[in-house]
Amino acid sequence: MIIETLKYGQKTIDFELTYSDRKTLGITVNPDLSVQVKAPNNATKEKIFEKVEKRASWIIEQKRYFLSFQPRRKEYLYKSGESHLYLGRRYQLKIVDGHSEAVHYKGRYLQIETKNNTPKHVKELLDKWYRERAKIKFPEYAEPLIERFKKYDVAPKDLYIQKMETRWGSCSAKGNIILNPELIKAPKPCIEYVIIHELCHLIHRNHTKTFFRLLSQEMPDWEKWKEKLEREMA
Repeated sequence: MIIETLKYGQKTIDFELTYSDRKTLGITVNPDLSVQVKAPNNATKEKIFEKVEKRASWIIEQKRYFLSFQPRRKEYLYKSGESHLYLGRRYQLKIVDGHSEAVHYKGRYLQIETKNNTPKHVKELLDKWYRERAKIKFPEYAEPLIERFKKYDVAPKDLYIQKMETRWGSCSAKGNIILNPELIKAPKPCIEYVIIHELCHLIHRNHTKTFFRLLSQEMPDWEKWKEKLEREMA
């Protein structure tokens, strides 16, 4: 594998180049934003760069798409008065002394009762609570959508909740749907959008025109909720 770089206008495209016994050149943009180029053994560098340049605008668009699907990282202090999201609504963090080590949402507050109010411990409690809520809400939201997709003779083998650094959701090669617990902070339609997106991958593995046609068919306003997901989690 060789790492090559192509300058395209003001942008730089780095890609992994490998040679194999194939007839045509293939370009893949992965969800982690890496770009892979597989070329025939007899392809010249000049021809490879020429073809990558022809697809440069598509590569940039694909990277932009995957980038928009990544969770945003926001630094929190985990102190009383701070604003935190749950199902698209903002709640004010309220830390109170107690021995129950529990999180409750009351009115406009996310109340954390703990005897250890250090930011690290508060974060651990809040993350645990988010994960527990995700275990309840994600299957609840997914069930009718999975039922709907049975008309295509597909269904996920299982639904998992797993922290992912660069993705909201994924569909494994074995047919499992994996959802990021951070998604519990987004509004319900945004969560449904991610679930439908992954269900579509049970039918179309790649982001082809047929994939987006199916996505639009099952959720006509998906772009609205995709954009809201990006805004809400900024």
